[in-house]
Amino acid sequence: MSLLLDCVKAFFVGGFICMIGQALIDYTKLTPARILVSYVVSGVLLTAIGIYKPIVDFAGAGATVPLTGFGYSLANGVVEAVNQYGFMGIFCGGLTATSAGITAAILFGFIMSLIFKSGDR
Repeated sequence: MSLLLDCVKAFFVGGFICMIGQALIDYTKLTPARILVSYVVSGVLLTAIGIYKPIVDFAGAGATVPLTGFGYSLANGVVEAVNQYGFMGIFCGGLTATSAGITAAILFGFIMSLIFKSGDR
């Protein structure tokens, strides 16, 4: 029963985050790229002021899978690296914490470019 409750919480929190993004696409003149960047930046800012950690604790993957979760990972990586390496941790912490996600995005993008032919519609 606990697994089902965790899945429901993740579904609703992740769905709410995606619903905000869809509303921004539908009702503003923001481009999808700007919305994606604002999601990453908002994840960093919400982590910095201590709001995003309780959301992650509550929703799990529902909060860490969307792009706000990428910002959360960046911010946590920087904090951990600064605690370990000092000032130089600012430059390496975010990349270290998110290197797996960045690598996966590049690798899968490359594979998709080999499989499918790009073109305008």
